[in-house]
Order: sequence, then structure tokens, then C-alpha cells
Amino acid sequence: MAVCARLCGVGPARGCRRRGAAREQRRGAADSEPDTDTDPEETGGGGGVTEDDEVAERIEGGRPLPPAIEAAPAGRAPLSLLELPPELLVQIFGSLPGTDLPSLARVCTTFRRILRTDTIWRRRCREEYGVCENLRKLEITGVSCRDVYAKLLHRYRHILGLWQPDIGPYGGLLNVVVDGLFIIGWMYLPPHDPHVDDPMRFKPLFRIHLMERKCATVECMYGHKGPHNGHIQIVKKDEFSTKCNQTDHHRMSGGRQEEFRTWLREEWGRTLEDIFHEHMQELILMKFIYTSQYDNCLTYRRIYLPPSSPDDLIQPGLFKGTYGSHGLEIVMLSFHGRKAKGTKITGDPNIPAGQQTVEIDLAHPLQLPDIENLRDFSELSRIVLEVQEQVRREEQQQQQEEEQHSQQAACQPASPLGGEGAEGEETASGAEGTTQDKAPATQPFVLPMGVISRNEDYPRTCRICFYGTGLIAGHGFTSPERTPGVFVLFDDDRFGFIWLELKSFSLYSRIKVSFQNAQAPSREAFDEMLKNIQSLAT
Repeated sequence: MAVCARLCGVGPARGCRRRGAAREQRRGAADSEPDTDTDPEETGGGGGVTEDDEVAERIEGGRPLPPAIEAAPAGRAPLSLLELPPELLVQIFGSLPGTDLPSLARVCTTFRRILRTDTIWRRRCREEYGVCENLRKLEITGVSCRDVYAKLLHRYRHILGLWQPDIGPYGGLLNVVVDGLFIIGWMYLPPHDPHVDDPMRFKPLFRIHLMERKCATVECMYGHKGPHNGHIQIVKKDEFSTKCNQTDHHRMSGGRQEEFRTWLREEWGRTLEDIFHEHMQELILMKFIYTSQYDNCLTYRRIYLPPSSPDDLIQPGLFKGTYGSHGLEIVMLSFHGRKAKGTKITGDPNIPAGQQTVEIDLAHPLQLPDIENLRDFSELSRIVLEVQEQVRREEQQQQQEEEQHSQQAACQPASPLGGEGAEGEETASGAEGTTQDKAPATQPFVLPMGVISRNEDYPRTCRICFYGTGLIAGHGFTSPERTPGVFVLFDDDRFGFIWLELKSFSLYSRIKVSFQNAQAPSREAFDEMLKNIQSLAT
């Protein structure tokens, strides 16, 4: 009754308009006929978007509305939404989320007719999905803005954002965006090795658009023969799959050799003859054989960008990093109290996508020796191993304290105070702040003799260094182990990691792309996402 009163108005002698409308129905009037449709696609009614109706004509300058829904007499405030001018109702309805409009269409036929006005849906397409094209041009093809919203944008809204394809150990980074009147899935690729500071490359894997009013069309963009028939299925929440229905479009006239040469130029920017390292040739050929068998029939799982905090060392996000013979890979840097983690978004047969490639101990900064002593690998190794031993002792002590605490807790009531996690994070941020206050703004940096770097153009000054561990393993992720290393922060957009055991250096550079629909709804959701992609990799 409260909702009815708000929508229809209740006066002392007039009663409820909806009850009055029920009486009018028996006399043939139907302006307040209830409607039961719930999908945005159906808010236009059975007559279709091209059917002329009284409200639309009033808005567009046609004949006036029938007396049943004329505006309130001059000098009296409207007692009902139905007494407001239709132009004002269009503005009101257009400011509501598109997902609420189907419920509004169920109120009465008048509201349903007003919701056929394309101005409302044009505004929802622009404000909710950023469609800035001249949607009026759609009239030529017979497609309305309501069709675009309901059959394209709203229907496929769940696949917008960042995704990781399930391509064995290699993974990937897919960004699904609204691009004009299309929804396009762009696969982001690192720049050619070893140019880590170059911008990302990207290519379309699929697109969805509205060719006619009936339904949206899915097209596979893989291969070099143009768009062809594809299919998308939303498997479950945060997971969808793509399928190409015409895989012959992926084949080339020169056979597999031509396909491999083309893929090599796109993936590595060179020919096989340019790659002299035999092991690297094997890795490249292995990746081509493995990835090409999918033919763009893939399953994707949602990933989020890491949440940020004012206490973070730098802004978390996505970075490109050098990984020896494996080339450049994409790593996500996130902060977790006293730790920072680098998680692989793309991977290789040794350390697959989803695994935690590096872990930085923010509670243990490293004081590097002067520039001359820093060139001596044994001196840097000595400093790092001393910190490693210190960390081992602290972990043992912490484990003993936790065991004692658990024994005491079994005999005493639980404390109402907060847990140790928050205290640990506060300690970490405090230690980090103290370290940064004491450390100079920059200090000279050079790689020790004997440490191999794919990119010799690394910065020669750094802000601060921390003790960390890096994950190494044999082919097929066999015998994985965490080994000590040095995290080197160069600036807000670049950092490095020295792998002591491998005598190797990885340089990371930030991916400077503004990704939409990629923020985690909560810290817990992000942590759960990290667990899921790591468990799948394992």
C-alpha cells in the first residue's frame, strides 16, 4: 500500500488510483494496467520499439497525451507521478540504473510506454558503459538504444574486466571492454624481449555486436582471415568460455611452418634464425605447439587488480618482467602487511602462471655496501645470507611463541582485543616508514660481477632494498623451492630482483594501462582470487 500510495497518490476523497484504475478497466480503460515483465530487454512491450505510442509522440512533439494522464491543473501540486509531464518522467527514469527500470515498467502501462523512449536508454548506455558514439545512427539499422543496452551491454556485463585464460603454464591477460558499439576481448602481450619499458601490445580475440534487433553476434577474431563465427558461454560466476565455430579460418595456406613463422614474428619480433640459443629455441617451439592447439577455445577466470593502501611501498599493480630465456612475463605486485608478493599472470614451463614468483620481506631492509664492494658478488651474498639466517631464527621464535600462546589460550578465556594480524601489519608499516626515513632518497646501484641481466639498461640508482625470496623449479614445476634474493626498488614504476642462486637479475616495469571493471569488491575477494589462481596452477 505504501508503494502504491507513492506511485499513484492518495487524496482524502479520491482514494487509491490503482483501485480506481481497476474499476476503469471494467469500463475499457487500461492506462494503469499492471505488467509482469522483469528483463530490461522487455521494458518496451510487445509492440516493439518502432511502435508509435502517445507518450513518445508527446515527447517527440507528436499529438498530446490522452486526458487520463494529463498534467495536474495549474496551481495544484501533482499528487501522483502519473500527473507529472512525460518530459520530466523521462528525465527521472533516465537517471535510474538500467537494472531498476524493468521493475518500474511493471507498475503500469503508462510507465511501460514511457520506458520505450530511446532517450532514457541512450543515457543509460552512456553513463553505465561509457558508450559515447552517436547512438541516433542506430535508427538506420532499426536497432534502438534499448536493444543495445538490453541485448548487448546488460546481457554481457558479467564478462567485462580482467581475465586469465587457462592455457596450461602460460596463462595470459585478457581485458574485455566496451569499445564503441562493440564488446571486445583484447589479449595483452608484453613487449618484445628484452625491452621491458616499451608499451604493451594487444590483439583482439573476440568481439560481440548487435547486427540486428534479434540478438547479439559473437565473432572470433583469431587468425588472419577476419572475423568469423564464434560462441561465448558464461560457465559460472567469474568464469566464461569462448569457442570458435570456424577454426579453418585460423589455418594458413603455407601450413604449420608459415603459421609458426608468423606467430614467432608477432610473439618475439624475430625469426628462429635470429635466436642462437638452442634451449631458447626449444622453449619457443614448445610454447607454439602448446598454445596453438587451443584454437581460441578457452576458459577464462576473473582476476582483480590489487587493492592499495597509503602505507604501501609503491602503488600495487601489474608489471612486465624479464625471465631469461622465457622472455618477458606479466607479474602482479600486491602488498600484504609485512610482505609484498609478485604473482605471475603469465608463466612458463618452470614457474607456471598463478604461482608466487617473488616474496619481499618489508620488515628486513638491506643496507647495500658502497658501489665498489657492491660489484663483488660474494659480498652481496654474505649480506643476504646473514639476513636469511636472522629471518629463520625469528620465524622459529615466533613459532614457539605461537605454540605457547595457543597452550595458554586453551586454559584461559579468549581476549576481546584484536588479533595479531593487524598488529603485524602496523609493525610492518612502522618499520618500513622508519627505514625509508633513514635511507637517502637515492643511492648508487650496480649489478655485481657475474650476475646476468637480459636488459643492461637498468637504472643506476635505487631508493631502497629488501630481503626477499624467489621461486625456482625444474621443467614442469618439479622440485620447487624458495631461494634468497634482493628486491631493489628503483622508482615508483620500476623494481628489480637479484636471484642469488641463479646469479640472475629480473627487471620489472609498470604496465601503464587504465583497466576498467577490474577493482576487487573487497580485500577478502582479492585474497581469495590469489588462492584460486595459485591452486589451479599447482
